[in-house]
Amino acid sequence: MTAESARPQRPRRGRLRLLLGTACAAVLAAGGTMVAAPNAYAEADRTLTSNLTGTHNGYYFSFWKDSGNASMTLRADGRYTSSWDRSTNNWVGGKGWATGNRRTVTYSGSYNPGNNNTYLALYGWTRNPLIEYYVVENFGSYNPSSGATRMGTVTTDGGTYDILRSQRVNAPSIDGNQTFYQFWSVRQQKRSSGTITTANHFDAWARAGLNLGTNHSYQVMATEGYQSQGSSDITVREGTGGGTTNPTTPPPNNGSNCTAVLSAGEQFGDRFNLNVSVQNTSNWTVGLSLNGGQSIQNSWNAAVSGTTGTVTARPNGNGNNFGVTIMANGNWTWPTVTCRTS
Repeated sequence: MTAESARPQRPRRGRLRLLLGTACAAVLAAGGTMVAAPNAYAEADRTLTSNLTGTHNGYYFSFWKDSGNASMTLRADGRYTSSWDRSTNNWVGGKGWATGNRRTVTYSGSYNPGNNNTYLALYGWTRNPLIEYYVVENFGSYNPSSGATRMGTVTTDGGTYDILRSQRVNAPSIDGNQTFYQFWSVRQQKRSSGTITTANHFDAWARAGLNLGTNHSYQVMATEGYQSQGSSDITVREGTGGGTTNPTTPPPNNGSNCTAVLSAGEQFGDRFNLNVSVQNTSNWTVGLSLNGGQSIQNSWNAAVSGTTGTVTARPNGNGNNFGVTIMANGNWTWPTVTCRTS
C-alpha cells in the first residue's frame, strides 16, 4: 500500500484510496447498428476480499483491510454490501467519487453496527491545506470524534450535527506521513438513509474557523469496522430523490433549508455564552432544547421566549445572528438546536 492509501483513524488506522480510471459505456445492438448507451452501466457484481481501488458501474470504490474475514461486494450503480467478523482488525470500504465537492449526496440502505466499533460516514480529503474530513451519519459503540475539540453545531437535512476538530501528528495521509487537521460533523440523531447537503457542512465548518483546502481529493460513502463485527448494504448517488433511495424528510416551508449553527462564546464559572448564526432565510424560528438543570439568563439580538426546556427565538430586527447566556447548573452540554422558516 502506498501513502495515498493510508486512512488514519482515532484511535485506529484505516486506508482509503481512489484511483482515476475510465468507465466503459455499454454498447447495444439495435437493428444491426451498434449504438452507445450513455450513462448505462452493467458490470457484474464483484466481491472483494483483498485490497483494491478502481471503478465499478460508474462509481469509484475503495476496499482495504489489514487482516481477517472482511469482504465488500460491488453491486448495481452506487450500491455495495459488506460484512466482517471479529477476525478482522480494521477494514474500510465504500463507493463514491474520485473528486470531492459541494455535491448533495443521497444514500439509503441498512447498516448493522450492533454494540461494536464501526461507523458509516461521508469521507474525504483536501490539499492546500491537507485536511481529512468526515460527515458521520451513524456509528456503534465508539464515537469517532471522541477526544476532538468541539467547535459548534449545524442543523441541516433534518438533524443536528456536532462540529469538531482534531489533529494528527506525523500520521499517514494521502501525501505520506504528515501533521494535519481532521474536521468532523457527527450527527446526533443516528440514521442509515438520508441526504447529505455537503455544502452546508463545508460552510458551517468555515463559519467555525475550519477551512478546507482548495484542492479536493476523493469523497466516498464509507463503512468501517475495527475489531468488531457487522454488515451494511448501502446505495449512494448524487442529488436528491428519485430511484430507490429514501432521503430524509425535507425541511419545512416548501423545502427551504433553514440552518442554525452554534458557536462558543465566553465561559464563566457558572454559565456560558453561545452564538447562533441562522442561514438561508430571514424569517426563522430557532428552538434551543436545554439540558437538565440549565436555564437562559440573558439573550441578545433576538426575541427569545422561555427560560427552561425548549426555548424559542425569532428575529427582532437585529439580523440573523443572536446569542444567549445559559446558566449551566453543573451541566455544560450544549443544547440541541432546530431551525424552521416562519
